[in-house]
Amino acid sequence: MPERTSYDAVIVGGGHNGLVAAAYLARAGRSVLVLERLDHTGGAAVSTRAFAGVDARLSRYSYLVSLLPPKIVRDLGLRFAVRKRTVSSYTPVVRDGRPTGLLVGGGEARTRTAFAELTGSDREFTAWQRFYGTTGRLAERVFPTLTEPLPTRAALRATVDDDATWHALFERPLGEVVEETFSDDLVRGVVLTDALIGTFATAHDPSLRQNRCFLYHVIGGGTGDWDVPIGGMGALTDALADAARRAGAEIVTDCEVTGIATDGRTAEVTCDQGAVGARRVLVNAAPRELARLLGEAPPPPAEGAQLKVNMLLARLPRLRDTRVDPREAFSGTFHIAEGYGQLETAYQQAASGTLPASPPSEIYCHSLTDPSILGADLVRQGYQTLTLFGLHAPASLFTADTADNAATRDRLLASTLAELDTHLAEPLADCLAHDADGRPCIEARSPLDLDRELGLPGGNIFHRDLAFPYADPSDEALGDARSAPARWGVATTHSNVLLCGAGAVRGGGVSGIPGHNAAMAALEEG
Repeated sequence: MPERTSYDAVIVGGGHNGLVAAAYLARAGRSVLVLERLDHTGGAAVSTRAFAGVDARLSRYSYLVSLLPPKIVRDLGLRFAVRKRTVSSYTPVVRDGRPTGLLVGGGEARTRTAFAELTGSDREFTAWQRFYGTTGRLAERVFPTLTEPLPTRAALRATVDDDATWHALFERPLGEVVEETFSDDLVRGVVLTDALIGTFATAHDPSLRQNRCFLYHVIGGGTGDWDVPIGGMGALTDALADAARRAGAEIVTDCEVTGIATDGRTAEVTCDQGAVGARRVLVNAAPRELARLLGEAPPPPAEGAQLKVNMLLARLPRLRDTRVDPREAFSGTFHIAEGYGQLETAYQQAASGTLPASPPSEIYCHSLTDPSILGADLVRQGYQTLTLFGLHAPASLFTADTADNAATRDRLLASTLAELDTHLAEPLADCLAHDADGRPCIEARSPLDLDRELGLPGGNIFHRDLAFPYADPSDEALGDARSAPARWGVATTHSNVLLCGAGAVRGGGVSGIPGHNAAMAALEEG
């Protein structure tokens, strides 16, 4: 039970953003209560022993860190660190009947050679260097703005200070610049994948949702790097919960919030253990859940589009491309069926209501960079984790019926692994470890599983379509544009109810940014 009947701030949801907000507010002397439905904090950013009797702590849902500002780590005194991957990506392909691929990483000279061997010239590598040099400069300019009040569109454009880049990434479908810049189908596909993580779109979608997804995937940390959390993703949320508690925040788990009532000045939060009063309520849940708690009409439906798979292997599989060490191929992002044409075909098949015949996906091995997530015996025996993220698997392909959802998920998993097997010298199934009950160590989650387990609407990992990181005056939810919550991108239609989860402007990913920004807005208003 909560210790008090009223608080300065009640935070609904103990995921990483809610914990960030709690820590900032408590450090500023506010009384803070965090209410979490599950029996643990962390939300989608947790580490779990997923397989019975096996000492392996997997980052079960979210798994890499890019958007977490070092400012938050410093401000909150977090005992948390990340480690860089030595290889960015490996993409296998069969050309002229020969297994080959593209390894990006290991130094500029090695990457240049890999491009030349795949494409026959230096053209694509030169284009790659130029393109990612441009996104790197964009990242340096845009990333620092994410923990500041929202800029206007004009102000952000002035900050970018590059009209060609602005037009390419903020105004034109991403496919246009990809096709103008690169000629090789495989290279085009590797670039496009960052626009499709959890986003069901084509390269030429006029909504530009693919551009917004791409933007957030290339600006993290001012570099675009995606790093491995040491100790697993749960190490971050455990550190955040510790920081919040040390600052004086109260955290209550196993407490589902069932309603929020507000008159704009004070609020009452009802949960299955009673009701508490609050000056402000910060909601670390999707806009759909916020509407339900307020008893209001829900926002337009959101839809996720991914298959999430966790595995533990007794050994890494050998590759058909014998020039590449599996330890390098799997330490970065291992792209499967993600050529440019393959991605479009898979999208069209899924949009027509059928599972993609060659499902695109990407894999990486956490334990190659950070073996601390495995018990000492598993490390000695050569065990490794694999995390697979499948693209173009929209929630509409699955049904709410539990058996039907499981059957569809299993069919998609089988075809996804079969696609991976085409690039392996031995079946992946032969490499899977087994748990204490003799079952293969593999688990899969459909978008509907993520909705049920985590409250992600339609399994959408961003809670709703991502927004460009500037103020949009057409967003009616922002209310009074002069208010602190609107200026920080966390406003709702109620002045003392703030959105601090991924559905806020500049939300999405494991960043803590919405939590930071909601706390800043609340502190500005006193």
